[in-house]
Amino acid sequence: MAARAERRRWASDGRRGRTPALVGRDDATSRVRGALAKGSALVLVEGEAGIGKTRLLREVLATPEDRASNERVLFATCPPVLEPSPLGAVVTGVRRLVTDPGGLGLSALGGALRPLFPEWAAGLPPAPEALDNPSAVRHRLFRALAELVERLGVDVLVVEDVHWADPATLDWLLTLCAEERDLSIVVSFRPWEVPASSALPRLTARAPAGGARVRVELRPLDVEQIRRLVASVYATDDVSEQFARYLHDATDGIPLVVEEYLLLLEDRDDILRENGRWTRRTLAELDLPATVRESVLERVRRLDQDTQRLLEAVSVLADPVGDALLAVVADLDDGAVRRGLAAALSSGLLLERSPDRFTFRHVLDTQAIREAIPISERRRLHRRAARALLLADHPPVARLAHHFREAGDDERWRHYAQASAALALESGDDRTAVETLLQVMGSTEHPIDRRVRLAHELGRAAFFGAAALGDLAGRVVEVLGGVLDSGDIDETDRGELRLLLGRMLWVVGERSAAFGQWESAVDELGRSPELAIRAMANMALPLIPDWPAARHRYWLDRAGELVDQVDPGDQQAFHNMRLTALLLLGDDEGWEVLNDLAGTPPASAGVRNVARALTNAVWVMLAWGRFDDAREHLAANFRRIESTEYRRLAYEARSAQDRLDWYTGSWPGLAERVADLAGSEDIDPHNLLHSRQVRCLLDLAAGTRSPGLREVAAEQARLGVTDPESVAVPAALARLCLADGNPAEALAVTGPVVDMIARKCVWLWVTDIAPTHVDALLGVGAVDDARSFVATFADELAGRPIPAAAAALGTCRAIVTGAVGDPCRAAGLFDDAARLWAALPRPYDALLCQERRGRALLDGDERDTALTLLGDTQQRLRDLGARWDADRVAQLVREHGREVARAWRGGRRGYGDQLSPRELDVVGLVARGMTNRQAAATLFLSPRTVEGHVKSAMRKLEVTSRTALAIAAIEAGVLPANARRPGDEG
Repeated sequence: MAARAERRRWASDGRRGRTPALVGRDDATSRVRGALAKGSALVLVEGEAGIGKTRLLREVLATPEDRASNERVLFATCPPVLEPSPLGAVVTGVRRLVTDPGGLGLSALGGALRPLFPEWAAGLPPAPEALDNPSAVRHRLFRALAELVERLGVDVLVVEDVHWADPATLDWLLTLCAEERDLSIVVSFRPWEVPASSALPRLTARAPAGGARVRVELRPLDVEQIRRLVASVYATDDVSEQFARYLHDATDGIPLVVEEYLLLLEDRDDILRENGRWTRRTLAELDLPATVRESVLERVRRLDQDTQRLLEAVSVLADPVGDALLAVVADLDDGAVRRGLAAALSSGLLLERSPDRFTFRHVLDTQAIREAIPISERRRLHRRAARALLLADHPPVARLAHHFREAGDDERWRHYAQASAALALESGDDRTAVETLLQVMGSTEHPIDRRVRLAHELGRAAFFGAAALGDLAGRVVEVLGGVLDSGDIDETDRGELRLLLGRMLWVVGERSAAFGQWESAVDELGRSPELAIRAMANMALPLIPDWPAARHRYWLDRAGELVDQVDPGDQQAFHNMRLTALLLLGDDEGWEVLNDLAGTPPASAGVRNVARALTNAVWVMLAWGRFDDAREHLAANFRRIESTEYRRLAYEARSAQDRLDWYTGSWPGLAERVADLAGSEDIDPHNLLHSRQVRCLLDLAAGTRSPGLREVAAEQARLGVTDPESVAVPAALARLCLADGNPAEALAVTGPVVDMIARKCVWLWVTDIAPTHVDALLGVGAVDDARSFVATFADELAGRPIPAAAAALGTCRAIVTGAVGDPCRAAGLFDDAARLWAALPRPYDALLCQERRGRALLDGDERDTALTLLGDTQQRLRDLGARWDADRVAQLVREHGREVARAWRGGRRGYGDQLSPRELDVVGLVARGMTNRQAAATLFLSPRTVEGHVKSAMRKLEVTSRTALAIAAIEAGVLPANARRPGDEG
């Protein structure tokens, strides 16, 4: 009895609730403090539940050694709920720092924060104009939230448990890390609990712009560290290694579990204080529970009933909660709540996260208590929580949806889930909106009118957020298809659902099925010409393999008959689509439409719509070979896109620029630019595929036979990609087959592509594959088929000014001429074709033609002329970066007894000590006084890429500052003398 009384006196003195020493974390603490001392860093703290991530961060941030004592820290903790509110954890953290934004001096951008902080309506700027793209909405909201954090003076942003973070929170963190800021970001997470769809791996894999990345992995304690932990708890060094080893085996070295075991042992008097010393029973008598859950629940059972009810309420509410809400949910009066909180805090189960905000010390405690509540009682608690939250001035719809669902109130759960989805869309978090709507639609058998209404919401949300859906796109297709299979649906509703289903089928790669849905929708949309014209305009694009051009033109004409019946916005959308369709079909009229569109005042058509249409047109300009036009429109379009803040369109334009650089031989740095684009956020699958195409073509030219080429071909087939640019991939595969001496296999690759182009009658698409197809036909002895193909190609091209196709036709004619035994004439035709390629310019194709010309000259016994030409061609291929081709030509020249310069073996060629074209671009902007972030925005690169170019340029010019870089560049003559230097006036 005396020993028990002494233990109770120790607990009542507050010693039992004290925090044990932070053991075994010296290195982690030092690394985190060192990173934060630099002023800008991304600190990643990872480890399993109970390992001590929160404790480590509280320790470091509570003792800011070597850091400014007035640094401000924003804490945000992501709750473990199924449907977290978008950015909810950050919003909660901000609310702890400020209650009124009036004195922060927010810009007009602050109006975008209204959906997140409805209670701040009086202190925020007016709401900005509505945007029709969730990505743009989200981007604007992210900028506004970043500005708010900056105006709050936050130096360190801590986001805990980001494995539970909603997608919007992760995307916001990614944008913060992509820009140079005077802000350190600290995140903690459990790596084994990160969902497969989470964006967290993208955050953890990159260093932040302008700062360091420090990754700290917390591991379990070893036996000696556990001994020291126990010693700190009981303020004694008299802890045996035997006891420490026993605890290590029982707890796997997890600090939280060690603490739970020690508290349980105390509660059960298995550890006693006698004669001034802490002792324990023999290990054989220690009947410890097998799990932490049992440990936690036994501790809970020792508390009084009111405290237990209070803990159950906290476990259900999940977020840090105040005593007023606890009183309602636990059904306790104010006095009982105060006593229960005191007991729970004293027990070590609860802590006060911020004034009047209580939560469990460890998430394991939350889970153990919540899961032990009988299901009927748990539902009652969730029902009370929902009713209490309804009384708030601005009820949190995401939390209400969660509580009503757990309470079994499906009707109200569906209501608030839809509201939560709408809020997610408004916040730019389209994936969460789609997930929520899918859950609602799958929750019960809805009446048909509700199913149709929900399907419309789902289809619109999914289409606008398609880039972020991933595997969810297939589920959306299934759900929309299931609704369409229902019985009594209004004809117009059915037509609109078909329009939406067609869009989603397009996204998942079922393009022919998409066209089938749109075709069926037309008659059903007779009362809605604005929807019918969208379906028709979609079908006007010749982007599926099994429709001839005439069928696409039919729908283009049908849509044109309706254009006067729709509003100006739909009219402009049709004209934009018509432009792309005409150019893809090889119709000269498309250029007239382009000229009209390019001169359209933004006020009448909308800058974004014009930019989107012209970006699509640029892709077709590449297929035509009108590179000067493409370059001019891209330059103008980058300026338009920058003003729209439409990132996905920026990726489309950058992808087109990369393809233009491939064609025109601007290869230095292209692989890095393509990789940078492929790693960008929100890039859609088709632009990602375009980037992978360029990378594979570069690799092949450099002599690398990577499996990526066949992977891209397989992905194109899976997605049903049918467009001029995709033809380059099978053409490259066929070249490999021919190089390996397998012309039949090459023909098996090129034949279906050429047949598809012929069926569709879109002969301008054949440019990239035509010469290889002729090679394959001749390789299998099909000379007549080769002649027939070339003749048909010529007939289809007659009178049509398509420069790239004309160069390809000239090459094909030369190949056939050489094959039938007229090498001298073939050499002249190859020279003519090379000139056509060079005029575009497509230097790689021009050099390949010169190689063919050289071989023809050898066949015609003009050895000296041929070898001189081939030697020059080999040198130019090597300078371009086409190692595979340069080596092939070099081998041919050596076989004829002439030496050539040895090809390099050190990878892709660079510029040595000279500035590359991209480095010149960056240095020019630096000379104008731009920051890395501003230069990145201007060039549509990431700040990290710009930083790399700046460092490389400094190294080459032997300077150590940006000002010196600009001066050195001007003095070296790589920039004009009138280039403005940093600090210049004007």
